[in-house]
Amino acid sequence: MSINFKSALVETKNLSYTVGKQNIVDDINIKILEGDYTAIIGPNGGGKTTLIRLILGLNKKTSGDIFLFGTKIKKFKRWSDVAFVPQNVSHVDQNFPASVKEIVRMGRSALKKGWSRFSADDEKIIDESMVKLNVKHLENKLIGELSGGQRQRVMIARALASSPKLLILDEPNTGVDMVSQKKFYTLLKELNEKDGLTIIFITHDLGVIADDIKNVICINQTLLACNNPHEILSCSAMSELYGVDAHVMHHHH
Repeated sequence: MSINFKSALVETKNLSYTVGKQNIVDDINIKILEGDYTAIIGPNGGGKTTLIRLILGLNKKTSGDIFLFGTKIKKFKRWSDVAFVPQNVSHVDQNFPASVKEIVRMGRSALKKGWSRFSADDEKIIDESMVKLNVKHLENKLIGELSGGQRQRVMIARALASSPKLLILDEPNTGVDMVSQKKFYTLLKELNEKDGLTIIFITHDLGVIADDIKNVICINQTLLACNNPHEILSCSAMSELYGVDAHVMHHHH
């Protein structure tokens, strides 16, 4: 018998969020352990982004409990351990006057107090973040000059510059071409497996789920499944989740 000693970085208990008389998410119970690589899937309007916003404290729960790193969210203070990359983050003003390195440095700035200067260690972490995301060679380019896939990697590098233990992404591949998507998923897998980074991301790309990730959360207002990705990718499970007859086709990256 194997015993799992990993701690839960995210846990919700009977979590609900209601607007007016409408249940956006209802009675959600999940547990995401240290080192997990978790995808959240479900139909548009099913509550995926709301669940993430609740976990991040951006929306206030109606009922239930949320724990981050074992602490109730109301008392949680270690926000530097959590990095969030929202949807459409690669869509930036083409004329925004900031270089790639300046954007990545912003992620490290969140850890600094007042106007304190960056240390040599800070600069090393900033550079390492750019190297991991393969944008170091672009550091002097303006963010508006980059492709969508490149901007996406810059924003992830900014998130990594804060040295988080948990990375949360909301549909990170929206508007990014297929080649960039494949490279991106490979990168996420490496960050999880080599760096031990716990990752949660919302996706509509069901194909990547079976190939790469460790577990999947299926949500359509309520929690429909939290399981092995290969078990989830069945016609019956997809039909229940999306409310239509489903035919599942597998593809590999």
